[in-house]
Amino acid sequence: MCGIAGLILRQGQTPDATTLQRLTQALAHRGPDGGGHHVAANVALAHTRLAIIDLQTGDQPLFAGPAALVGNGEVYNYRELRETYQLGCATGSDCEPPLHLYRRDGVAFADGLRGMYALAIHDRSARQVVLARDPFGIKPLYMAEVPGGVAFASEAQALVAAGLVRPRVRAESRAELLQMQFTTGAETIFEGINRVLPGESIALAEGKVLERRHRAALPEGGPVAATEDEALARFDAAFRDSVEMHQRSDVPYGMFLSGGTDSAAVLAMMARLNEAPVRAFTAGFDVQGAADERERAAGFARAAGAKHETVHVTEAEVWKHLPEIVAAMDDPAADYAIIPTWFLARRARQEVKVVLSGEGGDEILGGYGRYRAAMRPWWLGGKAPRTRGAFDRVDVLRREPTGWRDGIAAAESAAATPGRTRLMAAQALDMADWLPNDLLIKLDRCLMAHGVEGRTPFLDTAVAEAAFRLPDGLKVRRHTGKWLLREWLARNFPAADPHKPKQGFTVPIGAWIASRGEALGPLVAAQPGVMEIARPERVAALFRAASGKREGFAAWHLLFYALWHRRHVEGVLPEGDTFHYLNLR
Repeated sequence: MCGIAGLILRQGQTPDATTLQRLTQALAHRGPDGGGHHVAANVALAHTRLAIIDLQTGDQPLFAGPAALVGNGEVYNYRELRETYQLGCATGSDCEPPLHLYRRDGVAFADGLRGMYALAIHDRSARQVVLARDPFGIKPLYMAEVPGGVAFASEAQALVAAGLVRPRVRAESRAELLQMQFTTGAETIFEGINRVLPGESIALAEGKVLERRHRAALPEGGPVAATEDEALARFDAAFRDSVEMHQRSDVPYGMFLSGGTDSAAVLAMMARLNEAPVRAFTAGFDVQGAADERERAAGFARAAGAKHETVHVTEAEVWKHLPEIVAAMDDPAADYAIIPTWFLARRARQEVKVVLSGEGGDEILGGYGRYRAAMRPWWLGGKAPRTRGAFDRVDVLRREPTGWRDGIAAAESAAATPGRTRLMAAQALDMADWLPNDLLIKLDRCLMAHGVEGRTPFLDTAVAEAAFRLPDGLKVRRHTGKWLLREWLARNFPAADPHKPKQGFTVPIGAWIASRGEALGPLVAAQPGVMEIARPERVAALFRAASGKREGFAAWHLLFYALWHRRHVEGVLPEGDTFHYLNLR
């Protein structure tokens, strides 16, 4: 996992060295192990390296004939690609095979890649640059029109830090963030900065888009009949293959372990494949009444013979570090799970550089309660997901958010392709926006803040092929989601007690906000970003009432937005704890 950036200008223009340096500096945390650049005529590529595979000869840019490549992420099937196509690679880097495949296949080069990646290839002979992002959107990539052409980077903040884009908030995306905790589609919260969408490959020249291709993460079509035994065998083979590939690394690796079925399955498979004990890290909170998965996770670890460590997250530590945690979320997702993820990454980095985690299991195998609601017709209580926002019936904002569901509605239409059941359409909807723009942004930014690579073995094309088109009854049965995964665990890792009702994982942020509401409310209300959208007296009252579930959730969104706006719009670097930072003038 690394950072990439670049400039694609019109003929006759030369990339500015200072701008390139600023882009690189803004991405230095993503690649503390080195860096490089490639400048040829009107094109510049930059790379900051986190060395994971081929530590000796894997520095980038990589070159083959007239083509140069910089990449972020991992191409897990790099060995198979080299052997199958006899590519004649000069290095052991996982990113060199895509470069040779581009020379063979052009813009279609990414169709056979398995992994998480954001790649940029400059083809001097064709006078074009091709950007490509993995089909699940695990690795981020952003682009913006700038004077003279186009700029791109692994993080939106790098384009701002380089002076290429001014940090102006897009009101429509802000409404999405406040109501849903994430934003949708290609447009980001920054005016003028767009995401390269999951699965997109884009050819650019002369500062313009020449061609776009899209590679789908999920197979098309409706359910395919299978017995439970057949489905379990196919899933076991695909999941084993995926975890085995996700463990390819020349540096130490471990995993994040919760008390849920997804991480239990990752642990079980890692234990099957590794002779040495798996390193596992779990977060917990010392708050009475908070959902605590530490004891359950510890039981999993004992059963698997894992080397297990618990990270205790305290209220004092959260207030101390929250400004820098939120600062990492330049493409904002107000998911309170950023808090334990950031602390887990900080601790894990002391022992490993790579962690596997269970993101994607619910989406691939049908785990969320909202899927069961989506399966029912409306007259039996069925409902579309995300029809209520965090500020519905919370009288705080100056104007009621409008249009905040437009992006989700468009994604709903795109997800309901012919043959798909209601359940499959709901899964595909989450795969389009919720997964890449909330869960995976959270994982990417919180881990990269500490120079740790996060890997997600459920998000693999082979696993999707084995699981997504299963009959609904193998995903949801007797009001229980992820049925197939639970049955797989029952047979392969019974210590997970997979049919036990899910406890759920929550961060006690509402209780923490309520305990400091008298002091915190006025500070948040006085922030320029919050003053623009909310009534100060209502904000203060909301924070005093944050012990309520609805009020606590809305207060967290406002606190997140206040801290995010302070760093990424006002440009104030994190300094001191939350209260000091909000008091800075």
